[in-house]
Amino acid sequence: MKLDPTSLRLFVRVAETGTISGAADASFMATSAVSKRLSELEAYFNTPLLKRNNRGIVLTPAGSALLNLSRGVLHNLEDLDLQMRDYSSGQRGMVRVFANMSAITQYLPNEMRVFFEQHPDIGVQLEEKVSPIITREVMNNNADIGVCAQLLHGYDLIEFPYHVDDLVLVVPKQHPLAEREQIDFRECLDYPHVGLHTASAINLEIMRAASMVNKTLRIRIQVTSYDALCLMVQEGLGIGVLPRGAIRQYVDGLNVKVLAIRDSWARRRLSIYVKDLDKLSMAARVLVDHLVNAAAVR
Repeated sequence: MKLDPTSLRLFVRVAETGTISGAADASFMATSAVSKRLSELEAYFNTPLLKRNNRGIVLTPAGSALLNLSRGVLHNLEDLDLQMRDYSSGQRGMVRVFANMSAITQYLPNEMRVFFEQHPDIGVQLEEKVSPIITREVMNNNADIGVCAQLLHGYDLIEFPYHVDDLVLVVPKQHPLAEREQIDFRECLDYPHVGLHTASAINLEIMRAASMVNKTLRIRIQVTSYDALCLMVQEGLGIGVLPRGAIRQYVDGLNVKVLAIRDSWARRRLSIYVKDLDKLSMAARVLVDHLVNAAAVR
């Protein structure tokens, strides 16, 4: 015989009802079947667990110990079952998310706060990556969800619309362009730029835009964060392109001016990427639905 939860439950019911027949009725089983299970338990532990008399049964010291232990084991099994059902229903789980800097600084903080209020038992592992790497990592199953700039990636991924970025030009207030409120991007290509990470979607976009007008983008220095770029611009090391919504917290108090870019590519779309919606955990699907819905109401 192997020790199993059914035998332990029957033993607990016998102890609680005080009779084997009472436990059998409560379990919708034959009295002989319950009696057989009890005999097997005693043989398994090689010790008497109960004594039978005219009024029912009385637990031996070993039986009393098994009763307490069985209740703990059965409670843990019930808790295990409930928690695992939470995973299958999307109420519990861990989701891996790779997102670009723009999504992390503008949209995800508030949207994740609301998500955790609604789903406190789901954990999210969030990592910042540049957009081309995000789509690759989602394709390679290293991330469940990718949130980044919409781009031609060449992978077989499912895409959901997210938010829209307005890219702007940041210049020092003493710069010749600082008197302008908006600009065509080609007009700023005669000046040195402060660039972001080489593989960032913004860097790739402005290099492509410069190539389209047969000009070279002159990057004097490259940084890996929006605040560092704004500080470099303030010190006169160049001008830079950034998402308007992501830099409000950085440009306030700095000696810089923000100019709108008139080119159509400057209105940049962000997307949510997954490899296979049907193979996502329920927790990941719940998060995808939340982010898509949050973006739709903005």
